[in-house]
Amino acid sequence: MTAFLVVLALVALLVIVTLIKSVRVVQQQTVGIVERFGKFKTGLQPGLNLLTPFVDKVRYTIDMREQVVAFPPQGVITEDNLMVSIDSVIYFQVNDPVRATYEISNYIQAIEQLTMTTLRNIIGGMDLEQTLTSREEINEKLRYVLDEATGKWGIRVNRVELRSIDPPPSIQDSMEKQMRADRDKRAAILTAEGMRQSAVLSAEGQKQSAILTAEGDKQSRILRAEAERQARILKAQGEAQAITTVFNAIHAGKPDQGLLAYQYLQMLPSIAQGDANKLWIVPSEIGDALKGLGSAVGQVAGIAQQAEGNWEAPQIENGQVPELDTAGVGNGSGGAAVAEADNAVREAIAAAESAAVSSRSQAAPSAPAVPPPAPTQDLPPQEPPAAEPPQR
Repeated sequence: MTAFLVVLALVALLVIVTLIKSVRVVQQQTVGIVERFGKFKTGLQPGLNLLTPFVDKVRYTIDMREQVVAFPPQGVITEDNLMVSIDSVIYFQVNDPVRATYEISNYIQAIEQLTMTTLRNIIGGMDLEQTLTSREEINEKLRYVLDEATGKWGIRVNRVELRSIDPPPSIQDSMEKQMRADRDKRAAILTAEGMRQSAVLSAEGQKQSAILTAEGDKQSRILRAEAERQARILKAQGEAQAITTVFNAIHAGKPDQGLLAYQYLQMLPSIAQGDANKLWIVPSEIGDALKGLGSAVGQVAGIAQQAEGNWEAPQIENGQVPELDTAGVGNGSGGAAVAEADNAVREAIAAAESAAVSSRSQAAPSAPAVPPPAPTQDLPPQEPPAAEPPQR
């Protein structure tokens, strides 16, 4: 009984082991390589698979997903004999698990070595500057070479990226200095360009300002000249009208010699005024003017005598007018006229004498004395010549 139980237990254990050996579960995106007696039999697809126990054996399990492998930095010599350190990353995927299993023993290590050798070949044909500025070109060349070489292994290289390209420290220092100098150069160029633009704009602004100022000055001068011309025209027209009015008034009033002599005496103080008058010349016509004035006064006195009947006309001798006796003149219009004429004559003579004394005191010592006016005969009053109309 005991031996039977032992045999039964051994049979049950054999069945369990057989079941375990004959059933195999494969994960998604994974392929199992089955060998029978050491020879490739088939590939297990994802899911539940049945095997012949103790005959079939799953030798490898291949991951069909895209894989990323980062290789350590490798020293590469450029065409200009500079050592640079390059760190690369490769993205690849297994297309044929059978060939990836039996064509290459370790495809990851093979890809790494192939990447290093291909990278040395590519970088060796470039100088440092080209290497630093041609990453896309290097990546494309490296991917093409690796994809062509790994195609027979059942592997497809999707992408190759150079993570870093590190030149030697001395080269890095030189590059930093060069970059700093280049930046300083660009900064100086930009500063000079800004100063040039500023100077050009400033000069342009000054030019426009000068043009506008000159244009404004021109317009101002034109307007001032036009205003001055209009003012002169209006002034000339006014003077012409004034002269015409005075001329017409004089001719309409028919002035006699006495009135003209009185006006002449009134102008003598104005002639003698001024600091620049060192010598005052008394014209010879002053006697005739005084005589005419005396005649005028005599006429006024005669008129008053005829009006009142008790006043005699004074006599003028050598240009001296005696005191007029207006005591007997009545309070009529004749007495008032005589008094006014007497006061006017005396004021005119006093002003003329004071002007003559002032001019003689200011004259030079060597200046000859002014001769007394020569007596002249009374001339009939003459009409002034007709004034010419003003010309525009």
